[in-house]
Amino acid sequence: MPPTTLDSPAESRSDLAERLRGFLLLGVSSLALVMFAVVVVTLVTPTQLPGKAGWPDAVLLLLTAVATIIAMARHLPLQQVLLAATIIGVIGGLTHALTAASAIPFGPIQYLAIGPRFFEHFAWAMPVLWIVVVLNSRGVARLILRPWRKTRSYGFWLLGTTATLAVLVDLALEPYATKARGFWLWLPTKLPVHWFGAPLTNIVGWILVALLILAFATPCLINKEKRPRRSAPDYHPLIVWLLGMILFGLGTVTAGVWLAGLYALIIAGLTVTFALRGARW
Repeated sequence: MPPTTLDSPAESRSDLAERLRGFLLLGVSSLALVMFAVVVVTLVTPTQLPGKAGWPDAVLLLLTAVATIIAMARHLPLQQVLLAATIIGVIGGLTHALTAASAIPFGPIQYLAIGPRFFEHFAWAMPVLWIVVVLNSRGVARLILRPWRKTRSYGFWLLGTTATLAVLVDLALEPYATKARGFWLWLPTKLPVHWFGAPLTNIVGWILVALLILAFATPCLINKEKRPRRSAPDYHPLIVWLLGMILFGLGTVTAGVWLAGLYALIIAGLTVTFALRGARW
């Protein structure tokens, strides 16, 4: 009789935890896809849902944030992921609150139908939005840069690519939020050039704040195992990133802002192409 080996209790608990995370990710992602479909329906048809306007977008944002954290917890300890999400949310939320109060650093903005606000200037959705954008942009950046992951400058390239992807998302988000949904309004500035109402300071502000966030959050997102196992590419961030860009593009097209919609779809196509190319290495 060949000898049989039994899994240790630690391995059994690890396998159980992995299956539980997979089940939770599947469930939350499925709910998020349902809400994605609901939001799309409200964009392309005159359907009026009960309750306050914008609640499907709010539920979709929350479900996406939860799914993002669960997906990252498959590769990193949950406490590290939660700490990184907290850092991202706090810095992102406070900078938007500062902007609403003083127009620094993004520019003069006025929140409208974005939902409940605290202390008048702190919109609950902004910290969650930053968590979704930064964590998934970093995941997409890792796919793009996968062929160069062992180079000495990889960390710097990862920071720069993540910040760039975050800004690209914001450029698609701004017309969607202002023209299609009316979540906020950009007030006029003396600058003659703007991006569908958003001042150029918003672009600069997103780059700087994204880099600041990454400087503090990146240590929490590093696998601290002595010998990290070679892992297969994680496509979850790419799927979230792509669906977000499709949603923003579709929303701006239905609002009549064709150029913004075309931008979102072109950027989505190019990003997916580079990410899939990098993931094959």
